Amino acid sequence: MANEKVEFQVYNSMTRQKEVFIPKEPGKVKMYVCGVTSYDYSHIGHARAYVAFDLLYRYLKYLGYEVMYVRNFTDVDDKIIRRANELGEDPTALSGRYCQEFLKDMDDLQCLQPTHQPRVTEHMEQIKEMIAKVYFAFFLMLMILRCNLQIMANGCAYTINGDVYFSVDSFPEYGRLSGRKLEDNRAGERVEVDSRKKNPADFALWKSAKPGEPSWESPWGPGRPGWHIECSAMSAHYLTHSFDIHGGGMDLTFPHHENEIAQSCTACRESNISYWMHNGFVNIDDEKMSKSLGNFFTIREVTRLYHPLALRYFLLGNHYRSPVNYSISQIEIASESVFYIYQTLLDSEETLSAFQQGTETAKNAKGRVTPQAQECINKLRNELKTKLSDDLHTPTILNAALQEALKQMNSCLTILKKKQQKQQHLSASLSLTELLKEVKAVLDVLGLLAGSTSAEVLQQLKQRALKRAELTEEDVLHAIEERALARKNKDFARSDQIRTDLAAKGISLMDITGTTETAWRPCVRSIQEQPAAPAQPKKSAAAVQEKPVAPSQQKQPSAAPQQEQPAAAPAQQDHTTVPPQ
Repeated sequence: MANEKVEFQVYNSMTRQKEVFIPKEPGKVKMYVCGVTSYDYSHIGHARAYVAFDLLYRYLKYLGYEVMYVRNFTDVDDKIIRRANELGEDPTALSGRYCQEFLKDMDDLQCLQPTHQPRVTEHMEQIKEMIAKVYFAFFLMLMILRCNLQIMANGCAYTINGDVYFSVDSFPEYGRLSGRKLEDNRAGERVEVDSRKKNPADFALWKSAKPGEPSWESPWGPGRPGWHIECSAMSAHYLTHSFDIHGGGMDLTFPHHENEIAQSCTACRESNISYWMHNGFVNIDDEKMSKSLGNFFTIREVTRLYHPLALRYFLLGNHYRSPVNYSISQIEIASESVFYIYQTLLDSEETLSAFQQGTETAKNAKGRVTPQAQECINKLRNELKTKLSDDLHTPTILNAALQEALKQMNSCLTILKKKQQKQQHLSASLSLTELLKEVKAVLDVLGLLAGSTSAEVLQQLKQRALKRAELTEEDVLHAIEERALARKNKDFARSDQIRTDLAAKGISLMDITGTTETAWRPCVRSIQEQPAAPAQPKKSAAAVQEKPVAPSQQKQPSAAPQQEQPAAAPAQQDHTTVPPQ
């Protein structure tokens, strides 16, 4: 399957249309994705971007490509320096710490490690070399043979008291990615506009040193790089000036990626990127997430109360280019969906293990996969291939084919639980074995297959449900005992009230058929709390771990560009009953 040829189409932001993906070198893909500026914990907008490009990375590997994936860290920047000064900390130490915190978040979200994760401070020579190609034309033409056009020689850069600026007027194609006209461009996206510039839209390649700031020696005096040059230099260093995919959030289209194109193309005529890919924004209760509005949430704030797989599932339930609306109701639906998946996986694993210990192994059995199970398997394979090849369209896979496969797995479990003819048991066992294998393969490509066991994931989901409910497991078990006593005394009003109260807190009680036992599992809270207050501006970077705040329930997430709905929760009967044991 993985080696079959697939016409993979991606949306190219440069051409504003979907195009068949054809790598520059057959069988190999070079991809660069802009990373974080490491001065704080990463937020769910970062999760959106890196889950999307992790999916791309996984799918390219699934298709058999050898992928070189580069994702950088900006570890020296105005924001880092400002935050370090607020905390009385060394900027390098602060950024290094948050780089590690980011990596932990990515591990939690099941994002594979990129091939290279360069940091700006470790690539100053490459950055200065590229700026020099802008500035010292004749000198570098003799010393550096890789590029044959130097920016300064053509009037594309100029210096002011140790600062080096790129002149956007010198690049006629400026604005082709964003579609902006030069006269409409905004200046000063991350810093105040410098009135000394020839054009307000001109951007810094090198910033002269200021007292107390980290700096490096350069031909223009001590200083540090501008924001945009770092990605051009590091992508060229690892992938050359000509590579396949450059990705990032939609907010980076202008000015960051627009400036990258201008400086890279001016520094080297061979600079060429085949596909520009951008993920959509994250909204909080239908309002764009923004630190200035105080309505942003870190990944840690979410994963403290919800399993990281629930956040990943939620994000994959929307097409990567569509806007995503984060709300309590949607993350809880995603959490319940993940619980349903892993409960089905666990029940299947345990049942198959018990069945095969007591009879012939699936390998030697003479039964066959049922037509219904084979149809589910074929559909799941086909949906994975056709939908992901259609610009990574995940919602349909999660909504339809995967849900149908899980439902069929539970049907097989029901057969194996009952007394049936031996041939029926063998067919159900073989069907369940093949379904389990296929579902796990799909979950692996989607990054939803955890490294821990199914039982461990379920326990982690339950622990977070207890934390959301502000209960301990002992509290729940005590409530179950109290309810059992009420039922024994025929006090059904009290029994129902206990169940209703727990459901309001996200704890569902289920009476196991044929026994007197009652089990519990997480569920979507039946009564949502009042809208949460926006996150207050932080006095310190450490504050985010102390008082996590979840956004309120609002509307459904926005539809994908293709208009599919976000991933739905499992069918109702799967919510309210324990999957067959």
